[in-house]
Amino acid sequence: MDNVYHVPVMLKECMEGLALQAGGVYVDVTFGGGGHSREIMKHLGDDGVLVAFDQDEDARQNIIADDRFVFVDQNFRFLKNNLRAHDLIPVDGILADLGVSSHQFDVPERGFSIRFDGDLDMRMDQSSGLTAKEVVNTYEEDDLHKIFGIYGEIQNAKSLARTMVTARLNVPIETISQLKTVIHKLIPRGKENKYLAQVFQALRIEVNQEMEALKDFLEQTAEVLKPGGRLVVMSYHSLEDRLVKNFMAKGKFSGEVEKDFFGNEIKPFRVVTKKSVTASEEEIKLNNRARSARLRIAVKQ
Repeated sequence: MDNVYHVPVMLKECMEGLALQAGGVYVDVTFGGGGHSREIMKHLGDDGVLVAFDQDEDARQNIIADDRFVFVDQNFRFLKNNLRAHDLIPVDGILADLGVSSHQFDVPERGFSIRFDGDLDMRMDQSSGLTAKEVVNTYEEDDLHKIFGIYGEIQNAKSLARTMVTARLNVPIETISQLKTVIHKLIPRGKENKYLAQVFQALRIEVNQEMEALKDFLEQTAEVLKPGGRLVVMSYHSLEDRLVKNFMAKGKFSGEVEKDFFGNEIKPFRVVTKKSVTASEEEIKLNNRARSARLRIAVKQ
């Protein structure tokens, strides 16, 4: 499959962030189209190793035929167990590009995009159970309210939840076009695409348990990286970025940094990027996905 599958965002910045060494062991936990992974491979010597994770079956078509490359077809929340199984702990660097791939957005039947009609699916792992259709049609109104309010940061989340629950009493909401029709009157005029994107983001995060998976993953990075190892994470919305920022700065997702008896801070990482790194105007012109990307880099202490 060609590289139209997914154009890697901030490729140069990610490689610099990893501070690649020829004989190092690196992990790309969001393999996708393999753009970042192929660039990492160019920097590795004969003794270098790259482990790539991806739970999306479509990503298998992009596997790199190289003895130094290991593919793991699981969610990155299972990072530590899989690295241990391959006897590859500790590692020198970990890269996570948390965005949905261009390919996933471009395949109508996956249900990720507001541009097409198709089933309300949104599963990253097509073998997993929960779909967006089930969320919309079976969740209680209060739960839908929370999902749209927290994960979608939608102002009228309560009205949105009530509208869906009322509509599904007559006919199940099973397709993207049905969902758009049901919530049409709630969408602020002139902000249709933004509002729908927030609705879809909230459903996708719930279906794939993205926040829980991200927390699990981040906590494990501190356990599998060697001292001096690099953690490079690119996020695309404020919820993810907040978790990444807090974890890199404090070693936890909320509250203050823990301190020892002498008042020294206890945290696994030293932050390299005081502010998040964003894509250049030139890159954004070539790849619109880069517009919302926020890159953060930390070093294991």
